[in-house]
Amino acid sequence: MTTTTPTPAAFADAAPAGTLEARIRRHPERFRVMTGDRPTGALHLGHYFGTLHNRVRLQDLGVEVFVLVADYQALTDRDVVERLGATVEGLLLDYLAVGIDPERAVIFNHSAVPALNQLLLPFLSLVSVAELGRNPTVKDEIAHSRQAAVSGLMYTYPVHQAADILFCKGNLVPVGQDQLPHLEMTRTVARRFNERYEQVFPEPEALLSATPLLLGTDGTKMSKSRGNSIALGADADTTARLIKGARTDAERHITYDPEGRPAVSGLVLLAALCLDRDPHAVAEEIGGGGAAALKRTVTEAVNARLAPMRARRAEYAREMGYVRAVLRAGNERANAIADATLGQVREAMGGPV
Repeated sequence: MTTTTPTPAAFADAAPAGTLEARIRRHPERFRVMTGDRPTGALHLGHYFGTLHNRVRLQDLGVEVFVLVADYQALTDRDVVERLGATVEGLLLDYLAVGIDPERAVIFNHSAVPALNQLLLPFLSLVSVAELGRNPTVKDEIAHSRQAAVSGLMYTYPVHQAADILFCKGNLVPVGQDQLPHLEMTRTVARRFNERYEQVFPEPEALLSATPLLLGTDGTKMSKSRGNSIALGADADTTARLIKGARTDAERHITYDPEGRPAVSGLVLLAALCLDRDPHAVAEEIGGGGAAALKRTVTEAVNARLAPMRARRAEYAREMGYVRAVLRAGNERANAIADATLGQVREAMGGPV
């Protein structure tokens, strides 16, 4: 039986009555989204189709969006962070280029919001060491850690994320299936705080991403750390070179078969996402054209999709004073909210924290 993989446009249009998506569309003002990225490398197409385009969609629906540059969390799986300042500025350029609007979204970074990080202390008192150790996402991060020994920051990572989400009383978190354990930890922290002290925090809902996993040029998950990604800031020639070197297989006829032909299907899916088309239809059009035709289709689709973003990114890169001002303004807004939340927490707990 042939199945159809929806495109991003189809995800946005599908909203059966009574679903979370339908509730968001009816009352976007009731939701506050918290999301973000660690500044450990350049954002890539996996980030764009996995999260970035959805942040813009939610923003455009009228949802209040908070975007965190998680500079403290960059240290969870590494001893030092190289070129942190430049990487943070690269993230800011990408955010603005894809359409995140600082007039409607709050862009801020961990290290500039002390009260947010202070919430980590009372939140840690609400979970056990065993619970932290059982978190499957933490286990996976530890397995792939770049550190010789696992740091305490790695174990407390899910609780720090709870502070990220709850400082602004975020009640909606866009996540992939693999991130659900982190969000469940946030829900646990909120629930236990409310039960032990008083009702302060919402238990945030997960807005699951429907975008299929995007593979990198080596046929595995696209990742900053694996060197297999296509950065949003890459120029057209670099993008073409990376796609030309992407892994395929020996079979000439192009089909979309993610299980049987993951590398080829990853390229087909990338073209389909960029074109807002069904991947089976894209594969059928290429047919017997082989890997060369597939890579040509993918290159043209990716470069066409990224062209307007690249143009906006270049414009913002010439106005770095403005870009830095966006972060300062976001930090001011985040600080005001974090200070108020920490004040509520102290009052609920009966004294200074």
